[in-house]
Amino acid sequence: MLQHPNLRHPIAISLGAVAGALSRYYITLWFANRFGTAFPYGTFFINITGCLAMGFFITLAFERVAAMPSEVRLMVATGFLGAYTTFSTYGLETNVLLRDRSYSIAAFYWAGSAVLGVIAVQLGIILARSGK
Repeated sequence: MLQHPNLRHPIAISLGAVAGALSRYYITLWFANRFGTAFPYGTFFINITGCLAMGFFITLAFERVAAMPSEVRLMVATGFLGAYTTFSTYGLETNVLLRDRSYSIAAFYWAGSAVLGVIAVQLGIILARSGK
């Protein structure tokens, strides 16, 4: 039963996600305790290290390690790094668009995600407060 990819893949992603989410939580706490909360040092560190890890791992998985099992790729990239930071996926996808010479799409995705993401958070706050 565990040999079937329809079961193995979600299990691999889940195991990675638990580790990624807990890493994010504890790293954020450590930075807040060490440096305070005036600047989101933990999130900043997580986003940068997540992007570094994504670039490193994806290169290993597709260029350096000939037969990396799909479960390992999914556990690390989708599970761990996806729970650790979605910013790493954003960085990877922007890089793929640039590599494919889809410059205008890459620019829209890059800037649009950041700008519209901040606007969407504000909109969510406004919508939640309007229900009072």
